[in-house]
Amino acid sequence: MNLYDRNQKQRSFFNEKIDTYDEVHLTYMETKKMLAESLDTNTKKVLDLGAGTGLELIHLFELFPNADVTVIDITENMLEELNKRSFANHVKTICGDFFEVDFGNEYDAVISTSALHHFKEEEKIILYKKILDCLKRNGQFINCDKIALSQEIQDKQLYELETNIENHKHIDTPLTIENERKILSIVGFDQISITNVDKEDYCLIKARKK
Repeated sequence: MNLYDRNQKQRSFFNEKIDTYDEVHLTYMETKKMLAESLDTNTKKVLDLGAGTGLELIHLFELFPNADVTVIDITENMLEELNKRSFANHVKTICGDFFEVDFGNEYDAVISTSALHHFKEEEKIILYKKILDCLKRNGQFINCDKIALSQEIQDKQLYELETNIENHKHIDTPLTIENERKILSIVGFDQISITNVDKEDYCLIKARKK
């Protein structure tokens, strides 16, 4: 199954999960708060990839009430819920595929939570380069996401994706910390740091454009 078809499969899966999404993702709120607290104090323009219902934006707008945020998410039902939040008038929402939508440019920061662990290494290289290109010089990329605790786990999930995806509604393919760091370096990010917060297999990944 190609990337486009996989992304459409993810779209269907998450549209069906709207009633339980917040319940699941509230367990990662400490990491989401740390994401907001990691932003530079002069942050104004932010791109959020895969915001879902916007849980990570709650604390962000507490710290940066005048932030200008663009959200890209492939799931219509998630964006409908996000648009009900009190800060919705500060958010521009785009429903679409990360690999197809124009990100724009000159962002102070690109953020993401629990969204990018659905892509293979070679796909992440393309996506991370697109993220790098839309940032201002010295801009931040901060990603809260699942990681694989070993290369064996990463390989097993990838094998399942490539050989048995037709029998699954949803398959996570997180990378190891080492591979996340490698890809960010290959693309050209600097000052890379990766730390655990809420759970052993969930990390706060920070990098900066040179």
